[in-house]
Amino acid sequence: MKPILLDIHTHQVPIDAEALAEIEGVSWDAAANALLVDRHKIGIRSLFQPGALIAWLDANRIAQAWISAPPPLYRRQLAEQDAARWVQYVNHGLAAITRRHAGRLTALPHLPIEHPDLAADIAARGIAGGARRFSAPSGGPVSMLSDPRYDALWRVLNGVGAFVLVHPGECDDARLRPFYLSNLLGNPYETTVAIAHLVFGGVTARFPDITFCFAHGGGAAAMLAGRFEQGFRTDRPGVDTALPSPRTALRNLTVDCITHDVDALRLAQTVFGTDGILFGSDWPFPMGLMRPHEQLASLSETERERILGANTARFSGDAQTDGA
Repeated sequence: MKPILLDIHTHQVPIDAEALAEIEGVSWDAAANALLVDRHKIGIRSLFQPGALIAWLDANRIAQAWISAPPPLYRRQLAEQDAARWVQYVNHGLAAITRRHAGRLTALPHLPIEHPDLAADIAARGIAGGARRFSAPSGGPVSMLSDPRYDALWRVLNGVGAFVLVHPGECDDARLRPFYLSNLLGNPYETTVAIAHLVFGGVTARFPDITFCFAHGGGAAAMLAGRFEQGFRTDRPGVDTALPSPRTALRNLTVDCITHDVDALRLAQTVFGTDGILFGSDWPFPMGLMRPHEQLASLSETERERILGANTARFSGDAQTDGA
């Protein structure tokens, strides 16, 4: 079992009971070891236990991990002032976790993308504090990433060649409530919408120094790459053919390796490039890669080496300060 240099996609929930007691809509139940966020119970206990993540990394021979807030912490319905207070709690808490596990964990400060000006301010302050890597949610009707209101955020991130892990939040389609479809279908759908807006809106062309990385293999974008390209080539209404073609733009994005299907992963490699697939586990969620060496065993040795080592070598060992 060869070591994995870096896991770019793991989650933690910082717990400061005294601080949480002062935040409306959130409560910590110490006896049950559970966090209630806007009536949603987060009961996966390992999310509150950095030691459990370290033990999992050790057991799977993973040298380092980047931690980010999981979707239940996004709270995208909050007004901007309340969101600022909440994100400050989350980002300071994630930074505190990484300070206790320096050399193994690095925090990705959360950018509340639903409030473009606030997200730009948080990014700028994080960068001033040494951060170069961030996380941001996709999904929801208010977040069209092609919107010019995001240009200030992209300029800040582009200026330092930032890395941004884009992770889906809630999908608002009521048809997806049965059968766990909000996750099984909604998550990749929201990721694909975000990618489409960055590509067709020219964001990746205007801000080429941002490394956008999309969770869960980039959703359905690899499957739709040919359709995107056909719309571009046939000058469909609303498609700006002065921009780089979708195929060209997609090669400038990165995605994690969570596709649960070797053929889907190989398709992603043809679309995003062999260098564009990074190892991510989505720890500790069951829809992730909790047994990475086993779950990626059907890849060739060369493919495993690229995903588990070579592709993330440019990031591993390059610890940022917390930026909180």
